[in-house]
Amino acid sequence: MISGVKLKPIKLWPDDRGWLAEIAKQGDDAFVSIKQTNLTMTYPGVIKAFHWHRKQTDMWFVAQGAVQVVLYDLRANSPTFKKTDVYYLGEDNRQMLLIPPGVAHGYRVLGVKPALLFYHTDQVYDAANPDEERIDYNDPRIGFDWTTKFR
Repeated sequence: MISGVKLKPIKLWPDDRGWLAEIAKQGDDAFVSIKQTNLTMTYPGVIKAFHWHRKQTDMWFVAQGAVQVVLYDLRANSPTFKKTDVYYLGEDNRQMLLIPPGVAHGYRVLGVKPALLFYHTDQVYDAANPDEERIDYNDPRIGFDWTTKFR
């Protein structure tokens, strides 16, 4: 696992009405102080990749659908520098993923339904001075193959 990345399994609390899930909770190991929460909907097959932040930590939770998340460590002083990690998050694997600054991240929507991704951040987005650097989804430095591997 890339240094500083944290994965929190999400427990469902079911009853006769449905269920409740605690996604982000102060005191959890995979928690940062939340200053903004966003929800994005992405269509099946779409790749949104890559970007990274100098200051911002993200906490991602996929509420609907399924995604393949790819992380790449850009931090030269990290013990996992240039390491790539892949996670599969969504309805069948409910987990919250904490992504620290300096780790490039992106995802591809799997399956046939749109993905709903909630992301909580510890910084407020500033459109005039965004803390976001872009890298092409097919950048050779990362060299990630986004195609489905039929086995």
